[in-house]
Formats: sequence, structure tokens, C-alpha cells
Amino acid sequence: MTAVGIDAVEIWTGKLRLDLPGTFAPAEGEDPEKYTKGLGLETSSFPDAYEDIVTMGANAAKRLIDRKGLDPQEIGRIDVATESAFDNSKPVSTYIAGCLEQVYDDDFHHANKGERKFACLAGTQAIDDAYNWIRAGRNRGRAALVVATDTALYARGDPGEATQGAGAVAMLVTEDPSVVELSTEQGYGSADETDFLKPNQQFPSVDGKRSMQVYLARMREALTDFESVAWDAHPDDFAYTPFHTPFPGMVRKAGLLGYRHMIRDTEIEDALEGRIGRQPREEAHEDREAYEEAIRGYMDELKGTEEYRSWYGDVIGPTLDISRRVGNWYTGSVHLARMSALRHAADNDVDLAGRKLLVASYGSGAQAEIHAETVVDGWREEVEATNLDDQLARRYDLSYEEYEGVHDRHNHDMDVEMEEFTRPDGEFVFTGWGRMSERKYDYVE
Repeated sequence: MTAVGIDAVEIWTGKLRLDLPGTFAPAEGEDPEKYTKGLGLETSSFPDAYEDIVTMGANAAKRLIDRKGLDPQEIGRIDVATESAFDNSKPVSTYIAGCLEQVYDDDFHHANKGERKFACLAGTQAIDDAYNWIRAGRNRGRAALVVATDTALYARGDPGEATQGAGAVAMLVTEDPSVVELSTEQGYGSADETDFLKPNQQFPSVDGKRSMQVYLARMREALTDFESVAWDAHPDDFAYTPFHTPFPGMVRKAGLLGYRHMIRDTEIEDALEGRIGRQPREEAHEDREAYEEAIRGYMDELKGTEEYRSWYGDVIGPTLDISRRVGNWYTGSVHLARMSALRHAADNDVDLAGRKLLVASYGSGAQAEIHAETVVDGWREEVEATNLDDQLARRYDLSYEEYEGVHDRHNHDMDVEMEEFTRPDGEFVFTGWGRMSERKYDYVE
């Protein structure tokens, strides 16, 4: 069976930068370590005055198409995943295709276009759609372009404000890919939840404590479901485990939960038994409450062991580097985590070809998906071809007052003019509104 997976990845980060411990924390009267140690964040990315989800997505897509030397006729579908859309009818993919048609001789009129929505999970769902389209033989030899693009803003003063971010990840899904081959096995955990939602509003309503609980519960269900159709996962099976990363602190909890699950009834649990005992078994406790209390105690002990700390440092830690510097990109988050892991491997001359990743995606509302990916020959060249480091280094450093203006500029309920902080160069830009209140875009040489 021919392999199907991700052939190329490009990233476009918002051009503005907010220093969380150095700028945001002092202005908010907060301890800087609340952000660096608690949340695990250093800086956030924001869009300049002429940037939005369309420009960031189109710019990432153009870089990918140009680098791969593609013609529009070679792309048969364009799917955009976002939870920052500004139109309830017209999909963002049509805007992005319209931008791209400004710079190529050919068009995308033949391409199927859509928009995926399931909070932060939608990017992975769009990849699944592309995979299934190719597997079904409906692609006619063409590739799928998947773009995850978001401006993740919270209301001013909301506890989630520090986790904000903006950017886009463009991915090409093809046969015989050059980055990762997707597994056919997937695991799901899904339930009707109200942990995070946007009922006809731009900024989310969030129950923070509940959101964490739901995230962990759905991840546990998805891992169990994955194992039911694949194999019993073991910590040594995967070179890296990229998680959906709204902020790195949340992944610390998910990583510990996953490790505990995977070591159950293994030689690792046997080796730990003399120091922290075996994992509590529910049948050995009077009720669920007593069992859960015992589990919490075991996990407190487990996270201090050298075995867990070493595994986390090797398998989870490298996936968090990009997110620490850009914040939450919603639908792009887990795909940043994958790229962060691959960049770490390339920088440290790790031979990844043939090794597996366990990718754990999540969307509030709520659903988790877990699947495996096998890294293939060509991954290093693809990773090293991206220019993310240059983009991060060029970001304009915002003062707190400038950040307030940027937030107002991108608030859909406010009409705020703002001078740009950076100069567009070889990219798509937002230029204003058309006769039906549609957003308009041009390419700036």
C-alpha cells in the first residue's frame, strides 16, 4: 500500500512579539515566573496591522508551493482549519486561493475548498480528510494543501490572555511523502463538553479548571481507543510525542498521564515498584473517590522519578520549543509541536528515519485524536528548508501600550486604525473592505 502523509511544512508567524516576563508581567503586576515556569511561555506572536488569518495562511502556503516548485494544477484540494473565521458562510480557503491566484499564472478553480471547525483539533481533522481523499483514489494524482491558521485572542483581563498567539502552518499531504507517513490507526475520545466555546463571539468563554480536566479525560480515552486498533503503546515506541499545546504547562500534565498509562504492567512499572509501589488498581479500592485519590498520590511520586523525568526530557520537552516563543496557535498548535520535535532532531543530528511519533491532537467541545506517524527519508531536508528562525528574530518587540493597541486592532467589535510596525515585503496583506463587507487582499512585492 502506497504511503500517504505530510510531504512539506511551512510556518508563518505573526510579525509582532510580546515579551511575557519582561513586558506583560510587570504591566499586569504579576510575577514573571507565573509565565515562564507556570505556563511555560516566554513570548507571544501577534499579527501586524495588515496581517490576519488569510494573509498568514496564504503566505505560508505560497512559501510551500514555491519551495516545492508546484503548479496550481498539482493541488486538488485546499482545506483551511481555523477557529478565528470572520464569515459564517464563505470559507477562508476561498480567500487564500484568491490570494494565491494573484501571483500564479494558473488558478485553483478545479480544487475542492473547505473549512474545518472543531476548535484546535480541526487542523488534524483536515489532514485526515486529505489522507482519506487520497486513499480513496479521488485525488487524480493531485496533492492536498492543508492550512491551519489562527489569531488566538482572549478578552482583555481574561486568565487566558497570556497564552495568546497568531500564525499559520501550511502542510502538503501527498503519496510517498518526504516528512512523515500517517498511520491508518486512529484513536478518539469525544464528548459533548462546554469547557471552551465561542457562541457567536470572537473571544472564548473558558472554564479553565474544567478545560484541563476535559483535555486529560479525552486524551486518556483516545489513547485507549488507539491501542484497541493498533498496539499497546510503550514509552520506548516513540521518538517524540507532540501534544496539542495551548501552553507547555498543560502538556506537562498530559505527558505524565500518558506515561503512567503506557508503563502499566510493563518492566518499567516493575522496576519502580520498590520505590513508589505499583499503580493503584480500581478494583482494590472501595469507591471511585478512593481510587482517584490513590492515583493522584502515585502520580506525584511518579513525576519525581528519574525514569519519568528522563523520558519527558527526551520525548516531550523538544516538542515545546516553538510554542514557548509564539504562544497558542489553536489549530496549528500540535503541528508546531511536531515541527519543534523534528527541528530538535535535525539540530542534534538524530537519525529519525523509520522512527515513530505519537501525535496527540485535541479540540475543546471536546475531542482528542491520537495517531502514529513514521518519519521518512527526506524529513531533515524539509525541516531545514523552513525559515522560522529568521521570522522569529525579525519580530517587532511590542511595548505594553502597543500591545493594547494591537489587541484593539484585531478585535472584531472595534474599528481601530493602527500604523503598521513592520514593512511588508513579498507577501499578502489585508487592504480593507469591499462593497459587501468582504475583506480584500493584495500581494506586495
